[in-house]
This record gives sequence, structure tokens and C-alpha cells, in this order.
Amino acid sequence: MSRSSGEPLTVVAVHGVGYRDARATAEDVRAGHIQSWTRHLADGMGIETARLALDFAYYAHLLHPGPTVQGSEDTEELQDPVAKELMAAWLLCLGAPRPVAQGALTMPLRYAASWVAERFSLDGRLTQLFIRVFFREVAIYLADVDSPVRAAVREEVAARIAQHRPRVVLAHSLGTVVTYEALHAHPELQVELLVTMGSPLALPHGVFSRLVPAPAGAPPARLGVRPAGVARWVNIADPGDPVAIPPRLARAFTGIGEDLTDPIHPTFGFHHAKNYLSCKATAATLTPYLGLQR
Repeated sequence: MSRSSGEPLTVVAVHGVGYRDARATAEDVRAGHIQSWTRHLADGMGIETARLALDFAYYAHLLHPGPTVQGSEDTEELQDPVAKELMAAWLLCLGAPRPVAQGALTMPLRYAASWVAERFSLDGRLTQLFIRVFFREVAIYLADVDSPVRAAVREEVAARIAQHRPRVVLAHSLGTVVTYEALHAHPELQVELLVTMGSPLALPHGVFSRLVPAPAGAPPARLGVRPAGVARWVNIADPGDPVAIPPRLARAFTGIGEDLTDPIHPTFGFHHAKNYLSCKATAATLTPYLGLQR
């Protein structure tokens, strides 16, 4: 269901971590996720997919430029020091004992994953896999404010929004960080509604302190701000989503219209985009902007 570049669209979606597919072209990956994200969103709203017009800002391939080195992504441990620092800040924010949080810089990943799995009643193996993928990709993006990779990812999202001028931008996980920076970098982009889902934007000493533009003010009262071109910003977080820490962004950012919580998962799906897309809070938030009646 790939759409022509001249067709007006009402929604641009921005993905989070784990979307890289080295076996397919970027355009094929994007087309596939247009279909799946449209389906999940339509299911949640109780409408047919044909009534939604959505495009997908795909950037995962830009986080991994160049050929893949055999075995470079197979190691179970986090090698990047920035990834380790981010994980340590995350564990501390989750309330992990200091030996666990501080030990994240040196201890095997499985120990941190074991604590998180027990804390949130999750599967240990899946938790370890998720942590590894999440912090590797977040670290690649946030490692350097002047990184060509960071700039390319941000510009890809900005270009997709500029192309379609959507009423709504939906961003999930790491995609909320990219979208926040892209919209700040391009204040000329006008968006009626920005919806952030499962966002780590406010993670202290981790994501928050590395944002561009940097939050204003003196610690601990530093605040981020809604991008100038965004008329309304709504944040949605599952209260059991350990990535959306802290879940309410309004404590760290000005200009947020609503900070909503909605349980989206029965088991490990605490952070899955499909569950955020189909939840009641997302449907209620989007319906007035898309001119749709259920």
C-alpha cells in the first residue's frame, strides 16, 4: 500500500528500535511497515484501513551505515561505552540497587536483564535481547551531537514530514527522540498533533541530557520545550513500560497538552509499537484530527 509522493497524507509515523532489515531495501521495508502500522492503527480505531492515509519515516538503515561485519552484532554484551552509560542511567531511574546500576558499566548484561525481568515480571531472555538492541541503537544516535549519522536520521524524518505536511505525526520509542530533534531543527514544519508513545525523552542523565537543543535552565529545574511548529503534543505511556521512564513527560517538558497512561499489554508487549497504535488512548487522541467516525 505504498502511496505516491503527490498524494496528501494525514499521518506520518516514526519508528523506534529494532527495525533494521539488511535483507531488504529501505523502500521495501518502509512499504511493509506502512501496511502494518496502518492496520494496527485502524484496528484500534475500529475503522477500515482504506480510511487512513499514512506514511512511514524509515531510518534504521541509517543507524548502521556500511556493510555489516560478520559477528559484530552477535555478541551478547554491550561494547559501546555510551550504551553502557545509558543503561546505567536507565537502571538507576528504574530503582535498581546501586550495585546493579553502577555495575552496568562492567557486569554481564544478563545480570541487569535479570533484575529488570524480575522487577516487571518479564521473560529474562527476551528482556536481555530487547535491552541489547535498544541501547545499541540509542547509543548510535545519541553518541555525538555532530554525528553525520544523527544528522542523516533527523533529516530523513524531517524530509518525510515536509513532503506530506501531515496533520498528525506519530512517534514511538527512539523515534520520539528523533522526531523531537527533527521538529526543533525545522521550525517551519507545521504539525497539528504530535503523539509520542513509549518515549524515553525524559530519561535523566541519559537521553534528556543529550537532547538537541539542550534543555534550558539550571539543574534540577532544566526543561525541554515543545517544538515551535507543533500545535499540540500528547504523550502516551504504558505505566508498566520500562522504556517510558519517567512515563509523564510534562515534568520535564513544557507545552505538553496531555500526558496519558494506558495499559497496552498482557505480557512482554509492554513496548511494542503495535500495542500503542491500537490502544484506546491513541484512538481517542487521533479521531478528532483525522475526521473519522467509528
